[in-house]
Amino acid sequence: MPQIIDRFVPADLDATAWANIEPLFETLRTREISSGAEFDVWLVDRSELDASCSEAGARLYINMTCDTGDEEAASAYRAFQTGVVPKIRPVSFELDKRQAELADRFGMRAGRFEVIDRDTRADVELFRQENVPILTELSGLSQEYQTVAGAMSVEFRGEVKTLPQMAVHQESTDRAEREEAWRATADRRLEDREKIDGLYDRMVERRDRLAKNAGEPSYVGYAFRSMHRFDYTPDDCRTFHQAIEEVVMPFCAGLDSRRRERLGVDGLRPWDLAVDPKGRPPLRPFTNGADLVKRSRAVFGALDPELAGLFERLGDGSGADGIRGGQLLDLDSRRGKAPGGYQYMQDRTRRPFIFMNAAGVHRDVETMVHEAGHAFHSMLCEDEPLLHYRHSPIEFAEVASMAMELLSMPHWGAGGGFYENPEDLARAQRQQLENSLSLLPWIATIDAFQHWVYDNPGHSREGRTACWLSLVDRYGLQGHRVAWDDRTKPALDSRWQAQSHLFSNPFYYIEYGIAQLGALQLWQKSIDEGEAAALEAYKRALRLGGSRPLPELFEAAGIRLRFDADVLGPIRERVESALAALPE
Repeated sequence: MPQIIDRFVPADLDATAWANIEPLFETLRTREISSGAEFDVWLVDRSELDASCSEAGARLYINMTCDTGDEEAASAYRAFQTGVVPKIRPVSFELDKRQAELADRFGMRAGRFEVIDRDTRADVELFRQENVPILTELSGLSQEYQTVAGAMSVEFRGEVKTLPQMAVHQESTDRAEREEAWRATADRRLEDREKIDGLYDRMVERRDRLAKNAGEPSYVGYAFRSMHRFDYTPDDCRTFHQAIEEVVMPFCAGLDSRRRERLGVDGLRPWDLAVDPKGRPPLRPFTNGADLVKRSRAVFGALDPELAGLFERLGDGSGADGIRGGQLLDLDSRRGKAPGGYQYMQDRTRRPFIFMNAAGVHRDVETMVHEAGHAFHSMLCEDEPLLHYRHSPIEFAEVASMAMELLSMPHWGAGGGFYENPEDLARAQRQQLENSLSLLPWIATIDAFQHWVYDNPGHSREGRTACWLSLVDRYGLQGHRVAWDDRTKPALDSRWQAQSHLFSNPFYYIEYGIAQLGALQLWQKSIDEGEAAALEAYKRALRLGGSRPLPELFEAAGIRLRFDADVLGPIRERVESALAALPE
C-alpha cells in the first residue's frame, strides 16, 4: 500500500464543499516561494489538494453511474459539477499561471519537470473564463446521456433485462432467438433516438463554442491541445485510418467469408456476428461478479505474483452498491446501472475502482482483465508524489489495459481460471486474437466520425447520418460486412449513439487503436523473448506513470509509437500465424 502523507490537506477534508477547499487554494495562490526546493514542496502540496478534489468527484460519479435512478446520488453529483467544479477551474488556472512563472524563475522546466511544465502551459494558453459555464453544462448533458442509457431495458421472453444482459442471446445457436433479441434491443434504442440526437446536437454546438472562445478554428484542435496530444496530429490519425482500411479490412473480409460459409447463410445479418460459427454453445466462463473475480485471481496468480497481489487488493467482487460500502468493484449488470465499464482511480487514497456490466459472456472476461490492467497501472505508480504523473497519456494508459488482455490470454485455462476445457480455451483465444485486429475498423469509424462532426459543426442530422453511413460502408459494422434491409436500417443509422465516448469523452477513442498496436507489440515480445521479458518491460513502463512524454513511455516498454501500414502489416501476419496454430 502507498505511503500517504497528509501534510497540507487535512485527512478528514470534505472536498465536495467549496467552503472547505477554498482556503487551501488561496494558501497555494499566495504562499511565498523563494527557492526551487520550496517550489518542489508547493507542487506536492498542490498535488495533494488536486487529488482530494479529484477523489471527491470520482466517488460522486461512481455512485451516480452505479445507480442512475438514485436521485440523491444524481443530485449530489450535479451539485458538485455545478457548484464546486466551476469555482475550481478559475483558481486552478491562476495556480497554473503561477506554476509556469515559478518554473521559469527557478529553472525547473526540464528533466523531471518537462512533462508537467509542458502540459501546464498548454492549459494556461487554452483557458477562458467564459468557457467555465459551458464545461459545466456539458457535464450535465453527459450525465443526462448516462441516465437515458442506464434506464434502457427490455422485456424478453417474460423477463426484464438490461441491454448488456441481452448480449448473451447474441451467442445463441438458435438464429431466431438471436434475431428476436437483436430486434428487441434495437427497437429499445430507437425509442430514445430523438432524445439522444438532441443531446448530441447541444453538445456539438457547445464544444464548438469552447473552441472558438479559445481561439481554435474547430473543436478538433481544441480537443488535441486540451488532451495534451503533442506527439501526433489529426493527419496521423487519418494515416492510421487508411492503414486500417488497407491492412485490416482484408483480414476482416476473410473472417466474414469463413463465418458466412460455416453458418450456411448468403449474407451476414447483424445478429450473426457473435454466435460461434461452428454452432457450439456459447462460452460461459463465469456465473456472476464474485465468480469472475475468483477466476481472475487464478489467472493472475498463474501470470505473475506481483500483479496477482495487486489484484487481491481490489476485493472479492460481491459488492453491488457502488463505492458506499468501501468496495472497489461493482461488476454485475442490473437495471438502472449506467452502460459500459471503467476503472476510476481515487486519487487521494490511491485506490482504484472497477465498474462493469458483467452478464457471464466471454466479452466480460476481456473487460475484466482490461480494467485490471488499468488498475495495475494506477497501483504500480501509486508512490509518485505528483498527481500529474500518477496519470499517463491515454494512449499509453490503454496499452496497460489492452496488453493485459493479450498477456493474460495464455493463462485463461489455469486451474480455477476461465477455461479449463482445452477446446473452450482455444475458442476464447481465437476470439481474442481475431478481435485484436477486427476492433480497429470500429475505432477508425468512431474517430473519423468525430473528426467530421467537429470539422462541420453546423451539420444537420441528415448530414450526420450520411457521414456515418459512408464510414460504415468503408469499414463495415465493427469490421464486418452486414446485409441490411428497410426494417433493420434505422438501427444502423443511429448505431453510433451506443458509443458512450462520443458523449462523455469526445475524441477519446483513437487511443484504443494506438494502444492496440502497442499491446500487440508487447504480445509479440512475449513470444519472441519470453513472457518474463514482456512482463518486465510492461511493469517498468507502467511504473513511470505519466512522468515522461508518450514516445518515451512506449520505448520503456520496448515498443514503437507508429501508425502506418509498415507497422500494422507485420502485426497482422503474426496474428494470422498464431490463429493458424490454434484449433478451430
